[in-house]
Amino acid sequence: MNRISGLFSPIFAAAFLFSFTINASAQKISLKDLTVEHLVNPFSIDNPKPRFSWKMNSTAKNTKQDHYEIRLGVSPKIDKVLWKTAVNNDQSVLVAYDGPQLSSKTRYYWQVRVKDNHGNTSGWSPVQYFQTGLKPEDWQAKWIAVEGKDTSLASPLFRKEFNLKKEVRSATLYITAKGLYEASINGRRIGDAYFAPGWTSYKNHLQYQVYDLKNALKKGTNVIGAALGDGWYKGRIGFNFQKEFYGNTRALLLQFEVEYTDGSKETIVSDNSWKTSYGAIRSSNIYDGETYDARLEQRGWNNINFKENTNWKAVQELPNGPEKLVGMSGPQVSKHEEFKALKIVKTPLGETVVDFGQNLVGWVMLKAKGPAGTKITVSHAEVLTKEGNFYITNLRSARQQNNYILKGETEQVFEPHFSFQGFRYVKVDGYPGELKLENITAVALYSDMKVSGKFSTSNPLLNQLQHNISWGQKGNFVDVPTDCPQRDERLGWTGDAQAFASTAAYNMDVAGFFTKWLKDVAADQLPSGSVPFVIPNILTENDSGSAGWADVATIIPWDMYVVYGDKGLLENQYASMKKWVDYISSSARNNLWDTGFHFGDWLFYRPNDDNDGRAAVTDKYMIAQTFYAHSTQLLINAAKVLGKTDDVAKYSDLLSKIKAAYLAENMTANGKLISNTQTAYVLALQFDMLPENLRAQAAQRLVDNIRDYRNHLTTGFLGTPYLCHVLSRFGHEDVAYDLLMQESYPSWLYPVKMGATTIWERWDGIKPDGSFQTPDMNSFNHYAYGAIGDWMYKNIAGINPLAAQPGYRAILIAPRPGGKLTNASAELETVYGTVKSSWTIADGVFKLDVTVPANATATVVLPKTGKKEEIGSGSYHFEYKY
Repeated sequence: MNRISGLFSPIFAAAFLFSFTINASAQKISLKDLTVEHLVNPFSIDNPKPRFSWKMNSTAKNTKQDHYEIRLGVSPKIDKVLWKTAVNNDQSVLVAYDGPQLSSKTRYYWQVRVKDNHGNTSGWSPVQYFQTGLKPEDWQAKWIAVEGKDTSLASPLFRKEFNLKKEVRSATLYITAKGLYEASINGRRIGDAYFAPGWTSYKNHLQYQVYDLKNALKKGTNVIGAALGDGWYKGRIGFNFQKEFYGNTRALLLQFEVEYTDGSKETIVSDNSWKTSYGAIRSSNIYDGETYDARLEQRGWNNINFKENTNWKAVQELPNGPEKLVGMSGPQVSKHEEFKALKIVKTPLGETVVDFGQNLVGWVMLKAKGPAGTKITVSHAEVLTKEGNFYITNLRSARQQNNYILKGETEQVFEPHFSFQGFRYVKVDGYPGELKLENITAVALYSDMKVSGKFSTSNPLLNQLQHNISWGQKGNFVDVPTDCPQRDERLGWTGDAQAFASTAAYNMDVAGFFTKWLKDVAADQLPSGSVPFVIPNILTENDSGSAGWADVATIIPWDMYVVYGDKGLLENQYASMKKWVDYISSSARNNLWDTGFHFGDWLFYRPNDDNDGRAAVTDKYMIAQTFYAHSTQLLINAAKVLGKTDDVAKYSDLLSKIKAAYLAENMTANGKLISNTQTAYVLALQFDMLPENLRAQAAQRLVDNIRDYRNHLTTGFLGTPYLCHVLSRFGHEDVAYDLLMQESYPSWLYPVKMGATTIWERWDGIKPDGSFQTPDMNSFNHYAYGAIGDWMYKNIAGINPLAAQPGYRAILIAPRPGGKLTNASAELETVYGTVKSSWTIADGVFKLDVTVPANATATVVLPKTGKKEEIGSGSYHFEYKY
């Protein structure tokens, strides 16, 4: 570890002294975290030129990759190399395949080795693999469904027996459904994914999953089974009891390809030879929960030696739909943390309520035994009333309730299959005997995103805020980025997602998650270029085009490019980005976007009695013009990266006109904005709407406004993400910290002080007197205001990406202590490796420890000194008088 010698004053009278010792022959490098298209050993790659990534481990400082070799073959030993490349450069992220055309539904094995700038060679990495997806002509399976109209609320079961006469070399299952499915082989559940095949723009593309089932098979008779649920496809979705949005029939598509050791092959497909019946799942709905009648279980229905009775009917085959079948490009939804019940209480109303201590999304696993026909009802809620009673009014029409009917035999463990709930508390009715803590467990379900970031400070309230931000993300990243996970909504609201995307990328690896969702943004974008309020879009064509919501089409692709260095994502989304900006231009008049519906600064500060005009109302068209400029700037940025010089020139000219129109419409001669609100000044400054000579005074007006509100924010969904960033940028770090540390309403820490374990939809979801905000829109798990996490990582800990060298290839480490914090620490797993920044202030001495991954560099800005240090990979220690 390097240490800067001595203790220095803020003016740094002495120079920094570094001492490097590099013994190249003793240094070793190795490789880790190998991926293809952001995924580890993926099974359904559709990209004809898949991209390989790896990270370097090295004990030497200033290590860079000088050379890499990749080899690829069709056997685990790669004894026959189909493609090999050797390149002298430092690229280690998303290196594209450039060999012979890959075959469909084929597994390829690959390795990489690298040489660094010290002359060390890693040796070949462990063998990794990927499997290519199916082409449309590869599908032999037929869609199958229950015969006649699919009107039953119960989940249909499908089964097929088949016989394997030889020893199996490989067995691959390709499966999808219209609705949701759970599949099994010989009575055992296939995979650990839930809510498969996931939610996409079903009319455009439907994902299929791939499973390696070689080890699940046996010679002789085998059975494949599958149960289907309504899911988003057929079940209730949206605000108005809307059902069957995508279709009125649940259906299964399954293709099972077996290769024997003698080289012969056999394919088992879904077709009219299958049988179907109904079982114990009597209804299952995303919003309302599930009813399971254990008396109707058909024991062994998905295993061998099951005798089909007359309830098992022939299936019907359905014609193919217009949707395209695509492989998985994002993570599956899986089970994660389990929570033991903290306590069971009797409320003043006599309810039996279990507290798990954390607002989470998933379900409870319930153990029960009792007389046949006993009905147990498990209801879910986020909060209790101030009197201590169960509160579900804010769920609106969503029942969020699971019903289990006992069969009267041995103890059973119940959990739902095709529904999930958002809750901290559950109310249990009808439980036979005494409900004990060990009888009930909560389990969190969310998309499989690796934790990428850690953040902590000396302030426990800030640490709880970070906890709340992370759990808000987990609960709402269930295949799509939803606004909330509990009421009759749970939709992919675009405004929430764009506000939070940068913060999300600090907490977890969301590269695959947003890659998948952005495909739906483009797919559901209207022919006009307008972007719907929610993605996937289950609203009307009129529900689109709102500033700050539809700008998701430009904001998230650029943000993800900066964080992950994925140029391919920009290429794939560029047409969508351009269509959106062109749509605004077609709606604007004289370069001024003053038409159409806009949500504006959603949920901004509105005091209960506004007789003195304290509500922070920002003109919606003023906001729209700033986002018009922002999206245009991001389109220019993308065009530069992609080498689209004509578009750079065209939209640069447009941007100057947009800003001129903004000034003419919204600013007085003295530099005051027509909406004298925090959000108005924040957006004008964040998006560079003002001439440079007018920016400082605008920043001061923002500060004056904040001070006028006694260091409280008044911003809503669009102003909040940028508020502290703007203050820091213009030299008002103290004001940013004053806002962050504010503990009374409205502030980030007010919900924390009120006991929140996730981010609230409203600044005062629970009021100081314990009463609730308006119940029709009062979620207690709503991540948008958690966007402050981006500022916390970038400014408190000081970890920043640089767009010029994206993916943290070049890093800015620039912590800005304040708020009476005595320490802060963060680390982030980037596409190059782990970045760390940790500082303390004690006895007038500032200490900073920094870690930079191999193949990356960093600029360290030392607070209060004006000093910058350029460093390579390795660990460093800085220490001086502060």
